[in-house]
Amino acid sequence: MASHGCFFVAMMAIAMLATASNGQPLVPHFYDKVCPAALPAIKKVVEEAVAAEPRMGASLLRLHFHDCFVNGCDGSILLDDTPFFTGEKNAAPNANSVRGFEVIDRIKVAVDAACKGNVVSCADVVAVAARDSVVALGGPSYEVPLGRRDARTASQAAANNSIPAPTFDLGRLVSNFAEHGLTAQDLVVLSGAHTLGFSRCTNFRDRLYNESATLDASLAAQLRGRCPRADGDGDDNLAPLDPTPARFDGGYYASLLRSGGVLHSDHQLLAGPTDGLVRLYGADHEAFRRDFAVAMVRMGSLSPLTGSSGEIRANCRKVNY
Repeated sequence: MASHGCFFVAMMAIAMLATASNGQPLVPHFYDKVCPAALPAIKKVVEEAVAAEPRMGASLLRLHFHDCFVNGCDGSILLDDTPFFTGEKNAAPNANSVRGFEVIDRIKVAVDAACKGNVVSCADVVAVAARDSVVALGGPSYEVPLGRRDARTASQAAANNSIPAPTFDLGRLVSNFAEHGLTAQDLVVLSGAHTLGFSRCTNFRDRLYNESATLDASLAAQLRGRCPRADGDGDDNLAPLDPTPARFDGGYYASLLRSGGVLHSDHQLLAGPTDGLVRLYGADHEAFRRDFAVAMVRMGSLSPLTGSSGEIRANCRKVNY
């Protein structure tokens, strides 16, 4: 595992690589001159939201993942449907599942007030809110490269095709991440985001009733109590993804190693060469924290719009007119 010095070098190298197709890089201090109050304003609203409902931290983190995996980190997930396009909110991976939009709205209002104008993009708000959520729940801090601009369209079809499903086997998970320019190690460490939050019954029902031999018997019995066999019955009932869903720790990996992965995709991390990384992070929580920070910067730098591309939305739910 890299030393602390190598870790910070790696973070700087990733920040330098966070460059859009037009060659303009994302940089952590993008708003320092135009609005130094921007990041503190975001942090304040996130901390209030997470204090009121710890699950919201996991939701804001997931919102960032689901934004970046669909045509890059461009805030497109926030757009409501219009007569001109069907957006991502009601795509299969997002409908009745992705949440936190009202918190993003509150952040945008607070940031615009702090900056005395519309200068911070919704895509950057989502990226910073994810980091601040991780920190609020005990996870590592890291500098977020900034300067993203917002998409003017969204695609339900792209969301359906781009976001990895909880039913994927390891090969499909690795391929999906590779299509986004991410490695198998990124897959394992970013899956560690499941140290936070909950999943809906509809996402783990098949695991309970079709492959329970790979799930700890007592946990399987507990989950069956929350998730009946019949489709549609209790679909939205929730179960924690690890034993401490409001604390960022290494419990997710330790749980996997005890046959406690709630999702099929979680358990699949033990099904091939990624097994060694699960064991590493289960034993070395500091390695997980360091590598998670690096992977979040890499994931948050996928295909950003910068420069004159896109726009800075005044309302994160709709394009400017």
